[in-house]
Amino acid sequence: MSLTRTAIHRFRYIYRTISPPPPSPITDRFLSHHPIPKPFQFHFSFYSSSSSLKQESVNGGDDVYPTGDFNFVPVTGFNKFAVKLKTLIALPWERIQHGSVLKIILRGQISDQLNSRFSRVLSLPRICDNLLKAAYDPRISAVYLHIDILNCGWGKIDEIRRQVLNFRKSGKFVVAYVPSCREKEYYIACACEEIYVPPSAYFSLFGLTVQAGFVRGVLDNLGIEPQVEKFGKYKSAGEQLTRKTMSEDNREMLTTLLDNIYSNWLDKVSSARGKKREDIENFINEGVYQVDRLKEEGFISSILYDDEVMTRLKERLQVNTNKNLPIVDFRKYSGVRKWTVGISGGKELIAVIRASGTIRRVESPLSAPSKGIIGEKFIEKIRRVRESNKFKAAIIRIDSPGGDALASDLMWREIRLLAASKPVIASMSDLAASGGYYMAMGAGVIVAESLTLTGSIGVVAGKFNLGKLYEKIGFNKEIISRGKYAELLAAEQRSFRPHEAELFAKSAQNIYKQFRDKAAFSRSMTVDKMEEVAQGRVWTGTDAASHGLVDAIGGLSRAIAIAKLKANIPQDRQVTVVELSRPSPSLPEILSGLGNSLVGVDQTLKELLHDLTFSDGVQARMDGIMFQKLEGYPSANPILALMKDYLSSM
Repeated sequence: MSLTRTAIHRFRYIYRTISPPPPSPITDRFLSHHPIPKPFQFHFSFYSSSSSLKQESVNGGDDVYPTGDFNFVPVTGFNKFAVKLKTLIALPWERIQHGSVLKIILRGQISDQLNSRFSRVLSLPRICDNLLKAAYDPRISAVYLHIDILNCGWGKIDEIRRQVLNFRKSGKFVVAYVPSCREKEYYIACACEEIYVPPSAYFSLFGLTVQAGFVRGVLDNLGIEPQVEKFGKYKSAGEQLTRKTMSEDNREMLTTLLDNIYSNWLDKVSSARGKKREDIENFINEGVYQVDRLKEEGFISSILYDDEVMTRLKERLQVNTNKNLPIVDFRKYSGVRKWTVGISGGKELIAVIRASGTIRRVESPLSAPSKGIIGEKFIEKIRRVRESNKFKAAIIRIDSPGGDALASDLMWREIRLLAASKPVIASMSDLAASGGYYMAMGAGVIVAESLTLTGSIGVVAGKFNLGKLYEKIGFNKEIISRGKYAELLAAEQRSFRPHEAELFAKSAQNIYKQFRDKAAFSRSMTVDKMEEVAQGRVWTGTDAASHGLVDAIGGLSRAIAIAKLKANIPQDRQVTVVELSRPSPSLPEILSGLGNSLVGVDQTLKELLHDLTFSDGVQARMDGIMFQKLEGYPSANPILALMKDYLSSM
């Protein structure tokens, strides 16, 4: 299928950054065992020989790459006149009153995918897009952020905060109204010029927690014995099934992750509020919940209801108190084209391929078409970009805890082949762990947010022994087989026999070694060095960069700047960023999903059990970790959250 027949959405960016390109060496030892086509070898040889810089990129040398920082360039002269003319002749749904305030409600889940108008889930690309347009739109005077309880990771939170600060570079202002606030919501609010809360606001800055749920006790009560092989001492995805308590290795890893997130929060908040870090920490440890104390201590600007904030906005924008303040909502403003406000792209095209959710090799018959990463579909997009001469570079945008190890490997291969013909940059969102990292390491450069959860280079495989459960319910199963290992996965009514257990363990270990060795090759490390940072351990983006798993810290804007650098496009030249992922879900998919939920309950439960037993192959996935107040609601039950994670991956 040609690119002209696909639903392509263009997003244009303006960046002005300059930095020389780093080298990208190749490991000859790995090539001898994993031959790559000659164009691929030539591609990386070209980068190595053309750079005069010291080799450092895989050792956490972040400063050699352009930052991708947004520089607001005021529209003047004829361009200013042209923008005014465009707004006058704009399509009816793009017409907005001058002096309008853009209102954005940040609440609940935020998707890294492009969402259609039928979706009620907020889309990170559209949030960023609207804030960029508003910065240049002469009709928009300010942004009014309603921030409520958010359910997403810290990678997206950092990106939103960055976009709010970018908007303020235009000279316009942003105010936040926060009726219910915890650490994550306050983190974004601190980027605003003013923070308002109602007198009855739920404000709970009490600190952060991390928890891991364990279902072994539940399985024992049901008569189910989990038989799991995991490789990597920090690989926690199997522990939730086999243990009743947290292992010391898992505790060490989670403690480090929590310390990094909490430390980052303290640093950013103290800097934004002009306070000492110790003062912020002491305030949190007091357990303050009274909003008047928040105002006294300078944590908020004032205590006002929403209508009172609107009155303040009228006064600031010099709107007559008898008139309504012109407000444009997020959904309506999403229909305004960048062209209308004078943001134009360049001739060079950079493709963005988004990969969000749990990884599957093929699409499940009953799963919604938009759910997760389907290996076959992702590979089709990669090949279209590789075969097209239109694109100068590609960005793989990843937000995934991993999944099927085979699918991850097949996608890794295609990403490597794409990198043979043009620069490929991986950009990580909240998660790029296990299979998500497997994909990322196929790119020439990896960019992560400082608090992206990544790494988790390890695998897990297993099945359930349902023998005791079958006895309880009076069910019996007999198998007739031919072949020594024919019953390896078929006989769920009994435990592995010794020879079966040995083969099962060796098979999973072989896949772990392939994952680890390819990671070492991709990151130009020795296997022994990679083993030190693998073992299934999850890292934050900053720590991953210091250990050579990530090249640069930043968001999509930095990935685009690096892509321009690699494609020899001047940093001050505009490019057109082409989103290859279609908005989702569509109306037919919503109706399809509704039907599934009504008539497919039995099959859904079967698929859930199928996922839990990993029976379709070894899994490279990160599961079982929930950051309370970070990625879920504080009252969430960890076992229910675990089940929800598996259900949402279908």
